[in-house]
Amino acid sequence: MRTAQLNRTTKETAIEVDINLDGTGSYDIATGIGFLDHMIEQLSRHSLIDIRLKVAGDLHVDQHHTVEDSALALGECLARALGDKAGIRRYGDALSPMDETLTRVALDLSGRPWLVWKSGFSQPRLGEMDTELFQHWFHSFAQTGGITLHVETLYGQNNHHIVESAYKGLARALRQAVEIDPRKGGAVPSTKGVL
Repeated sequence: MRTAQLNRTTKETAIEVDINLDGTGSYDIATGIGFLDHMIEQLSRHSLIDIRLKVAGDLHVDQHHTVEDSALALGECLARALGDKAGIRRYGDALSPMDETLTRVALDLSGRPWLVWKSGFSQPRLGEMDTELFQHWFHSFAQTGGITLHVETLYGQNNHHIVESAYKGLARALRQAVEIDPRKGGAVPSTKGVL
């Protein structure tokens, strides 16, 4: 079982997260931000990674710490569950349509964190969530997950569709990348021998 759990406590947030890379997409998410819960539920469901995430954050200040720290904790937990990454496919990509919107996500579980973000929003909030924080969530997740991550909205108008297609694309690309490739015979997918 490729699982991991993490407790992360700071003066700004208290987080409990555990994941199962070989799950069925079951989830139990409570960040205190309804729209963020919805997006992480999409991530779990479409990646087939079981995610339990509980966050108590300083939402009386604003949403920044809760959004950032939830992504940092989730990315770190993913990296722990991957271990030495032996046998994984490593790469994943997805075109994710949602009505009028199409988003492309490509990633490499390289251990070299990087985010290329080519997306944007025409309104400052979705539900109670600040739209500027979505890019920051993806950046933080890539940082501790050790993921080279490219997200590009090719076209779209509805802000909800734009962000949801990004999370679903991330989910489907992750599903590919974390899968065990039987042809690799348990080898680390790098000529260096480590990732």
